[in-house]
Amino acid sequence: MARPVPGKQPTIADVAREAGVSVPTVSRVLTGSTRVSPEREALVHAAIQKLGFRRNGAARALAAGSLPMVAIITSNTTRYGYASTIQGIEEAARAAGHMVMICVVETDDREVVEAAVDTALSQPIAGAVVLEYDPPGAAALAAVPDWVPLVALAAGSRTDDTVPHAYMDDRVGAAAATQYLLDLGHATVHHLAIPSAGRESSRLVGWREALEAAGAPVPPPVRAGWAPMSGYEAGLRLARDPDVTAVLCGNDELAMGVMRALQDNGRAVPGDVSVVGFDDHPLGSLWAPSLTTVRQDFVQLGREAVRLLGELRSGDGDVVSARLVPDLVVRASSGPHRSLRR
Repeated sequence: MARPVPGKQPTIADVAREAGVSVPTVSRVLTGSTRVSPEREALVHAAIQKLGFRRNGAARALAAGSLPMVAIITSNTTRYGYASTIQGIEEAARAAGHMVMICVVETDDREVVEAAVDTALSQPIAGAVVLEYDPPGAAALAAVPDWVPLVALAAGSRTDDTVPHAYMDDRVGAAAATQYLLDLGHATVHHLAIPSAGRESSRLVGWREALEAAGAPVPPPVRAGWAPMSGYEAGLRLARDPDVTAVLCGNDELAMGVMRALQDNGRAVPGDVSVVGFDDHPLGSLWAPSLTTVRQDFVQLGREAVRLLGELRSGDGDVVSARLVPDLVVRASSGPHRSLRR
């Protein structure tokens, strides 16, 4: 029997030719809708194994009247938080019988955003999940038409109820980390702030609220990017200020950069300066010293988004946004103020 053209996915017709049976017979074996003689069923299964045939999931779902795709719209797929969130979405979507497509929107430029949204809508989608972590994500969320089942993923408390959100309450996490450092005897806590999505980062808000509640001085936040080198550059400035004894960083990669800059300038961590990160990056526990951080379960956040999307599509009632609370993981990069050390 002839083999399929190399590089071409085997079809039901290829299986039928290999087995010497009709296409309807192969279909009946695959669906189990009608009994087929054991001999013919054995021939079909042998042909499937030989050809490496796999049923087309999209075609099967469409034939069954369901929409197979979940579209993810995001500005990044490589940073730890983004990648882990996407992992959670994919795992939950697969378990629900959906495939996933990822549309990357690199900037908040209108043409770029519309092109990404158009790509997502060019497929038969069950709905869309937008990572509203930054300005491109916020712009994409606003560009998705109202008729599309839509869930957003965000950080910080939500006041916008027009779109269901799965969000990590990092405002609470930042406040807890700040209070922890104050409890160690530090007079105040400096903050290295990540970029925000059109509003103040909730991590910055939680940090400021905790300082104000404690009656501690509120230093101007140091604005940074996302990458370790941005943290390193900011750390060089912080290292020159002897009043800096505690720093809360907007993410772990910034914290790693800050620690390296402090150490390169003769400031010991945590002997002279305590450093706390955010997210619980896998490398944080291996850093020297190991990084105290606010742990966030991004994978679970992605799973929650798919759960909300399912509720939204069922139309059984109002969909309540899902709130996850991070927790503080204490490691070696933080310690008491030097005045309290022996």
